[in-house]
Amino acid sequence: MTPLAKLISALSILLGTTITITSNHWITAWAGLEINTLSIIPLISKSHHPRAIEAATKYFLVQATASALVLLSSTINAQFTGQWNITQLTHPLACLLLTTAIAMKLGLTPFHFWFPEVLQGSTLTTALLLSTVMKFPPTTILLITSHSLNSTLLTSMSMMSIALGGWMGLNQTQTRKIMAFSSISHLGWMVIIIIHNPKLTLLAFYIYILMTASIFLTMNTTNTLKLSTLMTSWTKAPMLNTMLMLTLLSLAGLPPLTGFLPKWLIIQELIKQEMTTTATIISMLSLLGLFFYLRLAYCSTITLPPNPSNKMKQWSPKTTVNILTPTLTSLSISLLPLSPMIPTIT
Repeated sequence: MTPLAKLISALSILLGTTITITSNHWITAWAGLEINTLSIIPLISKSHHPRAIEAATKYFLVQATASALVLLSSTINAQFTGQWNITQLTHPLACLLLTTAIAMKLGLTPFHFWFPEVLQGSTLTTALLLSTVMKFPPTTILLITSHSLNSTLLTSMSMMSIALGGWMGLNQTQTRKIMAFSSISHLGWMVIIIIHNPKLTLLAFYIYILMTASIFLTMNTTNTLKLSTLMTSWTKAPMLNTMLMLTLLSLAGLPPLTGFLPKWLIIQELIKQEMTTTATIISMLSLLGLFFYLRLAYCSTITLPPNPSNKMKQWSPKTTVNILTPTLTSLSISLLPLSPMIPTIT
């Protein structure tokens, strides 16, 4: 792909995201979502590999279906209420269709099937965009309409996402699929609190983007696509791999790292809302995700792979580290001391 084509795709993603998050009308929000979808597809399929073409096709079909549901939901709501404003979503059927559409766009359970496969067929850079930037417009719509949505439905989908994200990530060996199931699990944590405290959802989303971006950039630096490669990547950049281990533990939510902050505040808010049973269940389900995060951390720095004499060595050129990678990684593991300031922000 030429630099001009990459620039056009990047600007289109920025344009579509901006249109969606700043719009008050359903048609403009839908147009922004469509621009986003069409601008990311060339980046997914740029390698011209059959798996990449398959990933682009799956992504297009799912996102087109979700966008059509958004348009259908807004049309039904306008027919019964006469309102095209995003904040005036009141019709029950329109709320149900919108919840389904946003769940498909984000990859929430039970509409998650496309997400691991699309990430597996994409490059690490494109997978980073799919896991972070492309989730921002649907999350914004969910935040704006959260007061109208069904609390029981969102809570059920969130708990299923947390359980499935942890369970399905246990037996994966491809790092992109592991990060995909990690994303599904973290989306469950964000959505479960969105009705009670939308600002807390936004905080969790920002911290998730920070940690995920640092992990993907580190893996892109060391060209890590599977666990066997991760085991040997410490010889290329030992300090970077050590930081990767800490970032993975932060993504798992272990104190005193940054990733513990959103989970701590979400559990606290659920207890305030008299949802102690729900808070206990999702805390126990997060142990499933903790297992494969620990396995990734173990593979990255603590263990050595089997090395028979007839095994081919991986070519290891000099690794050049982008300055953004250590910066994001440092923030991903050291922001917890800021937690006393959170009550004043939210």
